Amino acid sequence: MTIKKLIILSTILLLHFGIKAQKANHTFILSDSAFVLDGKPFQMISGEMHYPRVPREAWRARMKMAKAMGLNTIGTYVFWNLHEPQKGKFDFSGNNDVAEFVKIAKEEGLWVILRPSPYVCAEWEFGGYPYWLQNEKGLVVRSKEAKYLKEYETYIKEVGKRLAPLQVNHGGNILMVQIENEYGSYGSDKEYLAINQRLFKEAGFDGLLYTCDPPEAIVNGHLPGLLSAINGIDDPAKVKKMIRDNHDGKGPFYIAEWYPAWFDWWGTKHHTVPAENYTARLDSVLSAGISINMYMFHGGTTRGFMNGANYNDTNPFEPQISSYDYDAPLDEAGNATPKFMLFRSVMSKHLPAGQTLPPVPPAKPTIAIPEIKLNQSASLLSILSGKPVVNKTPLTFEDLNQDYGFVLYQTSLTGGREGVLKLNKLRDYAIIMVNGKRVGVLDRRHNQDSIRLALPSGKVKLDILVENLGRVNFGPYLLQNKKGITESVFFNGKEVYNWAMYSLPFSKVNAITYATKKAVDMPVVKKGIFNLKDVADTYLDMSHWGKGVVWVNGHNLGRYWFVGPQQTLYLPAEWLKRGQNEIVVFELLNSKVSKLSSSKTPVLDKLQ
Repeated sequence: MTIKKLIILSTILLLHFGIKAQKANHTFILSDSAFVLDGKPFQMISGEMHYPRVPREAWRARMKMAKAMGLNTIGTYVFWNLHEPQKGKFDFSGNNDVAEFVKIAKEEGLWVILRPSPYVCAEWEFGGYPYWLQNEKGLVVRSKEAKYLKEYETYIKEVGKRLAPLQVNHGGNILMVQIENEYGSYGSDKEYLAINQRLFKEAGFDGLLYTCDPPEAIVNGHLPGLLSAINGIDDPAKVKKMIRDNHDGKGPFYIAEWYPAWFDWWGTKHHTVPAENYTARLDSVLSAGISINMYMFHGGTTRGFMNGANYNDTNPFEPQISSYDYDAPLDEAGNATPKFMLFRSVMSKHLPAGQTLPPVPPAKPTIAIPEIKLNQSASLLSILSGKPVVNKTPLTFEDLNQDYGFVLYQTSLTGGREGVLKLNKLRDYAIIMVNGKRVGVLDRRHNQDSIRLALPSGKVKLDILVENLGRVNFGPYLLQNKKGITESVFFNGKEVYNWAMYSLPFSKVNAITYATKKAVDMPVVKKGIFNLKDVADTYLDMSHWGKGVVWVNGHNLGRYWFVGPQQTLYLPAEWLKRGQNEIVVFELLNSKVSKLSSSKTPVLDKLQ
């Protein structure tokens, strides 16, 4: 082999594994059949990993795992509702510091595919849109409507300030940027797509832009002049034909979302997909020179109240669980799975001669905590603070300028009678209390909106605690996404008026006053302290509790619900401390339980 050939080969190896070139800026362009990075063919072998679903302290470790499997690129969405939670108030700090996420990827020798979109789907609350868009009268998402475009432009320029300088043509590691997201499944307005392209360019995204769609939607969703990527198929011949048909008869070829796994929602079995079903297909894609993005390489956890939901005319309301394990190659805690090892074996076959993958880091240590006692408690009614909002009819979360969590609706009824209480358009889950005692629940998943009550004599206090289980993130109902009691309440056929409403977003839990007296038959907040000599990952066993939310050391770990399939909550070592740790649980259904334990392994596949 000549010196010239050796130099060419070494350059390709460096580029293939994402190691940055020496010069400050790169070129990344499209040829008729390949992506070309700094004048050399480049095959993206990418895996999706979302920065808010992984503790910031663990980003680098997860990226090292990506390299060890054989990836040279990381894909991530950018989430509008994280970065502009209230209109005009932006947050790119802490776990929302997406620019730092991209920079760490560069330090670890990984390229990035960025997907600000701004609609993301992703099993994420409202598909990534901030709730307050619904308060803008006349605003229509994913359209040319003027108010939407104005808010979109403001947001994407804030994203551009932080991320446009990190594109490859500016010396960074962002290879491509996606506009919109599977738009062809929603609409077909090419003028709207062209506006997206213009807004991205004006925000500073002057490198390669592209669209992505499933096969049945690619005709509607692609924009002439931009690369059309495809989702959900992996037959090389079909991939190449569909992209050529929608990209002036040319490539290159990119599968933007390849699904060797799937997500879960409450009340249905845990989804698993055998890796053996996909290894040959991955091999064929890589052998054909097609670039690919695995959705997901690492799912992580949808913490807080940020899960989305699916809903359409034929399926019931399906809120997603907190674990976003996704049966991905890298599990929820960041450990290699058998799927990881099989995919790594496939990828290693496509390495140039003499090149090897980094060793796989060992599994992270775990601990089991035998018992945690939660001896302090506060009833729902005792934690109400400030004056309620008073209105003749119930107000929605959006009317109250509240994004997530819960709203308590209070009114009074004349007692000594029986009748049906009906909540029109309940969104999504309600605890019904009469004189401070729980008498029933209503669950949108089962199309429940009515309950028969026998009221005691006298004036009766009616409390209805409503939980937002996650706004719909996909489909035609994006703009029918308000939460709470969204219409009216009737008892015995007559409308109920004069409501007082308390917002309970539970954005923080450090100001709650506790007592030793236990609440009975109503939602309750419980607090406990546990001590650790050493910290490691663990899984809180919530299978003996009912339904609620858990915080440890101020970090919201997500929701639990006895219905399953998820019965444990992942608690990362990064959020634990040697010595004293604090746990807070908001429990809706089982006020008597006051202890829990943790295990070394998760339980994600148990329905109750």
